[in-house]
Amino acid sequence: MLDRVKSMNSRLPGFILSLLLISFPVLLSAPLSAQAQTAQTGQKSLTFGIVPQQSASRLAEEWGPLFAEISKRSGVPLVFRTASSIPIFEERLAQGDYDLAYMNPYHYVVFHSRVGYQAFAKEQDRKIRGILVVRKDSSYQKPGDLAGKTVVFPAPAAFAASILPQAEFGRLNIPIDARFVASHDSVYRAVASGLQAAGGGIQRTFEATPPEIRNTLRILTETQAYTPHAFAAHPRVPPEVINRVLAAMASLANDEAGRHLLAPLAFKGIMAAQNNDWNDIRALDITLLERYGRQ
Repeated sequence: MLDRVKSMNSRLPGFILSLLLISFPVLLSAPLSAQAQTAQTGQKSLTFGIVPQQSASRLAEEWGPLFAEISKRSGVPLVFRTASSIPIFEERLAQGDYDLAYMNPYHYVVFHSRVGYQAFAKEQDRKIRGILVVRKDSSYQKPGDLAGKTVVFPAPAAFAASILPQAEFGRLNIPIDARFVASHDSVYRAVASGLQAAGGGIQRTFEATPPEIRNTLRILTETQAYTPHAFAAHPRVPPEVINRVLAAMASLANDEAGRHLLAPLAFKGIMAAQNNDWNDIRALDITLLERYGRQ
């Protein structure tokens, strides 16, 4: 099966490959390890959903090897999953499709309440801030310079990249034409190419952007800092399994092999977390995803 996929990959256009990466239940090196470990240990594999801040192919490239290593260290086979857009990812969270998931802070608050996802980890030594990027050679020096301009964002409920910058424009009474694109990568490309005046993102995805794009951009402003994305587990996942995954994730920063796998994500490490770490997000009382309800 893998040989067939590899053969297809060599002939298919990039966008079709991205669709395969979204749709296949078993992907790249992480799923192969997952299959092998399932056969050897009898441990059921877990789906791990990653918020689609970037393209499916890029996410698989960055997260696949990391999941393979976490699977090896924990003995818990992990299967990479994502979605073609953030709204579709939200729908899948609402349905409890993922056993484990990496989701933005606002998603976590909503889907902890609605579905019962329980945070167990977060990025080490990082607070999340929204950023606004512009081209380095643009004349924009402050948010007010963007009045009346088109500013692009990843998705309406992308917390730091969309909600926080738009709230800042509102607080300052600066009118903008807000547009939404597919991902953080799409934002950075649109601004770098000069198609749009500015765009919202976060420091981590900006740092992970290819240099040929990142080097044409500069950060115009940053928002206040908040608790970062959550690694969370669906209630059906046994606590002892979560603890094994957490221990493996936390160990990555302790050796060269683990740090090498964290580098593409611009992570220093992954640390334990608990539900009340996201009380700063709850205090904002955001209601964009009210359609999913609250307990």
